[in-house]
Amino acid sequence: MAGGLVGLLDDVAALAKLAAASVDDIGVAAGKASMKAAGVVVDDAAVTPAYVQGLAADRELPIIRRIATGSIKNKLLFIIPAIMILSEVYSPIIDVILIFGGCFLVYEGAHKIIHKIRGDDHDHDEPSVTKGPEAEEETIASAVRTDFILSGEIMVIALKSVIDEPLVSRAIILVVVAILITVVVYGAVAMIVKMDDVGLRLSQREDESSQKLGRTLVAAMPKLLLFLTVIGTAAMLWVGGHLLVVSLHELGFDPLYDFVHGAEEIVKDVSGVGGFLAWLINTFLSAIIGLIVGTIIVFVVERLPIGNKDAHAAH
Repeated sequence: MAGGLVGLLDDVAALAKLAAASVDDIGVAAGKASMKAAGVVVDDAAVTPAYVQGLAADRELPIIRRIATGSIKNKLLFIIPAIMILSEVYSPIIDVILIFGGCFLVYEGAHKIIHKIRGDDHDHDEPSVTKGPEAEEETIASAVRTDFILSGEIMVIALKSVIDEPLVSRAIILVVVAILITVVVYGAVAMIVKMDDVGLRLSQREDESSQKLGRTLVAAMPKLLLFLTVIGTAAMLWVGGHLLVVSLHELGFDPLYDFVHGAEEIVKDVSGVGGFLAWLINTFLSAIIGLIVGTIIVFVVERLPIGNKDAHAAH
């Protein structure tokens, strides 16, 4: 199945296996693997900037640093040891974990869309900078919790890709990739959220070209954040839906996989663009499946006691 997520992670697996050949090669190969994997975690990089909106400018980088530190701890202290142990005890558990992670992602994506349509998303009605230090701690905790799920998905998929490697090699590969993914993703996030500050400084320079570029950067920031929000939501539905399709197939439930794979087969032989069309159809259908499953989960959760409690609190 020519799924975008699995296709990218196949490249990660190939590079990771190359890294396992010798310790000297691990840094180079894992670096390339992490750059590829950064594309898979576009939802992580797209969603994270929203966590620092409304916070004081001088607190943005410290907050991102704390979130990145939490992400590293998530991966190294909890996720990697847990999945390594689970994969040794009962390997099919990896697909079960991926299904739960996929459900979380499609729930988050559908939740954002539904609340946007309803017009009842009040998360940012009041700038966080006016709420005091407790808002900063709440922001960091929320971001680290979300990162735990996203990081768990990435590391589980990476583990599955190198499941046949010796235990020590697997552990080394996952640690190196985890660190480099975190550096790349949160480095990109830091540059994004500081773009308006750079623009402001440029606009205050004397030369006209710098002023023009600075004003352009400042004006583009709100549009970029909106774009990232849209991309992040779409990525959650696509990635989550694809995880559900592939993981259910691995566990023996084939209808969704056969449906998506059958649609790919129709266009894959089109001269010159067959591969791209197949990827596009896979991505689109995965997102649609993710939206449907996510919407069902949202309505189920809203009817649970905790869901009702959250809904009343939001109003």
